[in-house]
Amino acid sequence: KTAYEITYGDWSSNVCSSDLLPPPGQFSTTKLPPMRLPSSSVTMRARMSGVPPAAWVTISLIGRSGHDAWAHDGTEAEIAPQRLHVVALVLAGKVAYGEDHYSRISSPLQGRVIEVRAHLGDRVKAGDVLLVVDSPDIAQAYSEYVKEDSDLNYATRSFELAKDLYENKAMPLKDLKQAENELAKARAEFRRAKEKLLSLRVPAVELDKPLDKQKITSRFEMKSPLTGVVAERAVTPGQSVGGDPTQILFTVADLDMLQVLADVYERDLALVRDGQFAKVNVEAYPGMEFPATVAAVGDVVDPVTRTIKVRAWVNNPDHKLKPEMFARLQVEVGDAAQFIIIPREAVLEVDGRQFVYVVQAGDRYQKQEVRVSNVSPTQVRVMEGLTRGQRIVTKGAVLIKGQEIIKG
Repeated sequence: KTAYEITYGDWSSNVCSSDLLPPPGQFSTTKLPPMRLPSSSVTMRARMSGVPPAAWVTISLIGRSGHDAWAHDGTEAEIAPQRLHVVALVLAGKVAYGEDHYSRISSPLQGRVIEVRAHLGDRVKAGDVLLVVDSPDIAQAYSEYVKEDSDLNYATRSFELAKDLYENKAMPLKDLKQAENELAKARAEFRRAKEKLLSLRVPAVELDKPLDKQKITSRFEMKSPLTGVVAERAVTPGQSVGGDPTQILFTVADLDMLQVLADVYERDLALVRDGQFAKVNVEAYPGMEFPATVAAVGDVVDPVTRTIKVRAWVNNPDHKLKPEMFARLQVEVGDAAQFIIIPREAVLEVDGRQFVYVVQAGDRYQKQEVRVSNVSPTQVRVMEGLTRGQRIVTKGAVLIKGQEIIKG
């Protein structure tokens, strides 16, 4: 008797050829001990002892389809099911800072850095000093402010004197109007000088004090606008900064909340909407999933890639995710539609065209072109080319393709 080994999951049993009907050389079924079949496909493997591994035969039990698909030439066939269940649409993207949770900081004025107080990785609060700049712009602007303050006081006294003289008929109306005009000019110039200092980040509280009590120097303290972590630093003591907004000195970000920017193709756009739950995977932590929520779907199609941007928020309390990491966003599209889902390995590609092998009568195979989209690392969604109930080769399709090449 020829010995066979039947394997089902963690259970295996040796049977003899006499237990198989019909005899060896033809494929049939064998009696298995009582077992509980799962709802998904069950795969068993059988091989004749002494036969090379290449001759292994794959047997598939299609759990709930009502059809059993058997093959004995190294392939496995399965009915293409139309499923109504939760599937995930996998989108390629990258991790990025949250839109309102980070700030790129540049110096608003020219000067020389005399002190850097924040270092890479430091946690800072809103209002904390990041660096100190010695700026001649502040000294020059303050000198102009003092001059305009003096001119304003003089113009104010001159107007009050002219007003008294006019009321006592000791000055003509023309001179009074001239004094009033000079006062208006002095006020405008003083306001301009004050606004200049405010633009250089001189505290308004300091300028509201009497002139003899003001303590304004050429030192400018650049402060953090938000609470977060110093994610980037591009400044050293002694460096000259030029007031260029494109010269980023610090990036402060709240890394507890990040976003993933992904691309969705036009054909899958109807499956994605705001508020959907998603999962984020990155290569740095294989097998780990980070929960996320779709925050927004873009309104513009990229003319080159023909994709639309999708933005999802992801919690990052342990700071494992880093901005600019490549990521996979698995959006749970739920039961929004019925899909034909097939294994990825059932789809072959030749000259940029995708196709599967449909099982015909008499164990014949017919190549059929399809169009698919990714839904998971192991499954694809059939967009065009298959209908419900068709049997396709799900394993070993490459062997049939190889035979076609040899015949050709």
